[in-house]
Amino acid sequence: MKALLTVVLFSFLTNTINWQLNFDQAKTEASQAHKLILLNFSGSDWCGPCIKLKKTIFESDEFSQFAADNLILVRADFPRLSKNQLDAKQTAHNEALAEKYNRQGKFPFTVLLSSDGKVLKEWEGYPQSLTISSFIESIQTVRLATK
Repeated sequence: MKALLTVVLFSFLTNTINWQLNFDQAKTEASQAHKLILLNFSGSDWCGPCIKLKKTIFESDEFSQFAADNLILVRADFPRLSKNQLDAKQTAHNEALAEKYNRQGKFPFTVLLSSDGKVLKEWEGYPQSLTISSFIESIQTVRLATK
């Protein structure tokens, strides 16, 4: 029983995605690790498609495993409820990212970037046809083309 619990706990911990909040730090890590950056603009407490994208794609084991090996993930969240508000520094940081990469304020909006911040691909909204494997495949296609 103890061994089973250890395996389950280890599996959970290894599949947890680490979303960065600091874009400059993410660029440094991406450059050092030779990975791409996936920047996701989200309204975590008000945007239904954002919540669905997070639960069905970003929190899946398949995506978690792919992301761990290939991506540095950055989330720019724009919550509306007062209890979920970010501190002023993080809010300003997210607004600066939106000014550069999401000027029209689309949600959800996901951008694949090179380690130096060049836009390689964009996904607007949460298309009904989007599956975990098709999302990963589209990232993989861009990743292979940039090598």
